Amino acid sequence: MVCEKNETDLDIHIPAVLLPKDAGSALHTLLTSGNAVSVQLYSPDRPVVDTAEVFLWLMAVGTVLGASYWSAWSAREAVIEQEKLLKDGHEGLLNIEAGGSSGMVDINVVSAIMFVVVASCFLIMLYKLMSYWFVELLVVIFCIGGVEGLQTCLVALLSRWFKPAAESFVKVPFIGAVSHLTLAVCPFCIAFAVLWAVFRQLPYAWIGQDILGITLIVTVIQIVRVPNLKVGSVLLSCAFLYDIFWVFVSKRWFHESVMIVVARGDKTDEDGVPMLLKIPRMFDPWGGYSIIGFGDILLPGLVVAFALRYDFVAKKSLQSGYFLWSMVAYGSGLLITYVALNLMDGHGQPALLYIVPFTLGTLIALGWKRGELPNLWTRGEPERVCTHMHMPLLPASPN
Repeated sequence: MVCEKNETDLDIHIPAVLLPKDAGSALHTLLTSGNAVSVQLYSPDRPVVDTAEVFLWLMAVGTVLGASYWSAWSAREAVIEQEKLLKDGHEGLLNIEAGGSSGMVDINVVSAIMFVVVASCFLIMLYKLMSYWFVELLVVIFCIGGVEGLQTCLVALLSRWFKPAAESFVKVPFIGAVSHLTLAVCPFCIAFAVLWAVFRQLPYAWIGQDILGITLIVTVIQIVRVPNLKVGSVLLSCAFLYDIFWVFVSKRWFHESVMIVVARGDKTDEDGVPMLLKIPRMFDPWGGYSIIGFGDILLPGLVVAFALRYDFVAKKSLQSGYFLWSMVAYGSGLLITYVALNLMDGHGQPALLYIVPFTLGTLIALGWKRGELPNLWTRGEPERVCTHMHMPLLPASPN
């Protein structure tokens, strides 16, 4: 047991000691070797705020920031291309409307609800089937997604310096046209993911996991888009209820928090499922990791990216737009999450419980105050006037 500071109740007949996992392993090794072992027990003080939480906050906010700018930049280029075609007449406009946004997927209300339903089913499956082989399967799935994310991000970055390789393509069987730059980057991405999977038990393997996870999140935010605030509200509201239910309410039926058990990997020898970002608590004598799930970054990130795309299309400044304030709201909500985590003595907290009201509430309140909520809610973009269309001049009527 862990004795609290200045505790005077020492009526303990069967001492119980809580040890970090690595300390327990070291003690077990010494005991089984037949050596005499002397142990001195003490209860160290934990830091009020560990630097791991600070870096994890910066990592999450930075991921949303970078992914939002990439998504908005792609949307801005599409709008510029559309405006050029508008100047050429109706034929170009019809062609671009028929073509749509290449490679982008706009979610709707039904898919937003189904996402949470599927996520709940997947979480129950993880909880019930959590074992060594199932974790290995999750690692394989994570590596596949991580390879795709890392490859997409590297190709996007390197295409600025290796433009000819990025614009020349070769046809690959069963895949189709692939750029030479993608073919060059792909082996490195596969090797990176395989090395992480093989050596993921090492102390510094969390770096590889975070790199794969961040690039995967950035890629998803780049591909999947929230078309308007209505869809974003449904998505975040469902995720809000999902997080609360599986962290708090699930204890009534399963006698433990399903979300926390799965995230920590309590039923396996792993440090948790790979679908999260983590940083070791460097100054905590009890060790362990500070973690944040992909959903706590990805789902609010989709809405924040929508806000920046709207600002780009509406040509709003940083202060008069929605992105800056939604970004501040997301960072504040995540900060409150860590404050609550420390106030609750380390008991797991649903991050979306704090992030969703901050992020969604800020966007809705700003839109209502500025009179732009109808556009945000349904259209998802400001009204644009076709500059190439002119009303014919009518002859003046005689007096």
